[in-house]
Amino acid sequence: MIRTIAIIVLSLTTIGAGVWGYKENQDKNAVLIQAENSYQRAFHELTYNIDLLHDKIGASLAMNSRKQLSPQLAEIWKIASEANSDVGQLPLTLLPFNKTEEFLYDVGDFAYRSAVRDLEKKPLSEKEVKMLEQLHEQSGEIENELRKVQNVVLEDNLRWMDVQLALATNDEVGDNTIVNGFKTVEKSVDGYTQSTMEAGMGTKKPEQQYRYLKGEKLSKNEAKKVASDWLEKVDQSKLTLTKSGKGADVPTYTASFQNGEKNGYIDLTEKGGHPLTIMISRPVEKAKISLHEASNKAREFAKGLDISSLELIESSQYDKVGVFRFVYTKDDVRYYPDSIVVKVALDNGEVLGLSAREYYNYHNDRELNPPEISEEEAREKVNPQLQIQEKHMAVIENDVKAQVLCYEFLTTMENTTYRIFINATNGEEEKVETLKKSEMKFNQDV
Repeated sequence: MIRTIAIIVLSLTTIGAGVWGYKENQDKNAVLIQAENSYQRAFHELTYNIDLLHDKIGASLAMNSRKQLSPQLAEIWKIASEANSDVGQLPLTLLPFNKTEEFLYDVGDFAYRSAVRDLEKKPLSEKEVKMLEQLHEQSGEIENELRKVQNVVLEDNLRWMDVQLALATNDEVGDNTIVNGFKTVEKSVDGYTQSTMEAGMGTKKPEQQYRYLKGEKLSKNEAKKVASDWLEKVDQSKLTLTKSGKGADVPTYTASFQNGEKNGYIDLTEKGGHPLTIMISRPVEKAKISLHEASNKAREFAKGLDISSLELIESSQYDKVGVFRFVYTKDDVRYYPDSIVVKVALDNGEVLGLSAREYYNYHNDRELNPPEISEEEAREKVNPQLQIQEKHMAVIENDVKAQVLCYEFLTTMENTTYRIFINATNGEEEKVETLKKSEMKFNQDV
């Protein structure tokens, strides 16, 4: 009898394990299929956008009407941005593809700068037309190489998941047609000279990221100690430390911990041990402190960054959490690229998050040219229907990633608040931001 019961229990257990294993396998396959479909969509959209980019650049060369040329260049900028987005969705993080990405960036930057200026008063120069011809030729080469890859992918039913595996394992065995095809695409862009682009555009590529970091390199033991201090003295023995791999924007250490329902991590720069990101996850109870009280907690926490002057410019409440944005200030000028964000729980005031990547990426001692237009002239550029409440000087990053000095006006219309930035050199309206109703302004410095 006991033997029979044991056999039945064992059989049921085996069947249960089989069913569980089958379900797990089905779930895993569903995830893989979804990822594969996403990769396939991004690849075919990339190929289509490169085709379209080549055609649009060719059409712009054939145009004689400057009235039509501006919207055509704006369309080229849009397509180049979409193509770059497609590249970012492919599993190519381990495959050098930076030259093609730079090419797409340059196309978009050139097209945008040309589209937004008055081509009636300042038409394309001979250098710019020559530059456009180069872009047309180069996009044609990329188009041809991508089409070759696409034909093989469709004919042989190749999978992008195999590409990801081959790149991750450095597997050179087998027919890695997609990898080889993209290497050929990258090689075809190798002849494209950055100096020629800069001569035609009169612009520079974005500066190298995190080039202004200060401090000595941290050892693993030093990184654990710094991480423990930022994570509210989490026992170093409970921290798991990993180091970033090759190709990262900046060499970092990541320290993580798990303590019951509470877990979190911190990203520290290897050079100087600066905290780039802190994220703490735990259940947040009913709010017991005000947004203003939480802003004081955020301000105290931000002092630990040892930054000379930070101003709180935005605060928002999302459910039971307060989010606060600070910007670096110097000589009454706000530097919006040098910003940090602090996240505070409203149940007990604990800091749950920090994002300081923008600050450490951009912060440096800049020399600003004085404004070429007066405050009164800048005010005249603001929509007369807006009521100006405050005025500041500010440095912002515009649509083409250039940092510009602006007059910043905090304005209202009906029940909505807007932040208007007027270029202090040419009087152009650089940016308009709508502030959420939950945002409050305290005008207090750290």
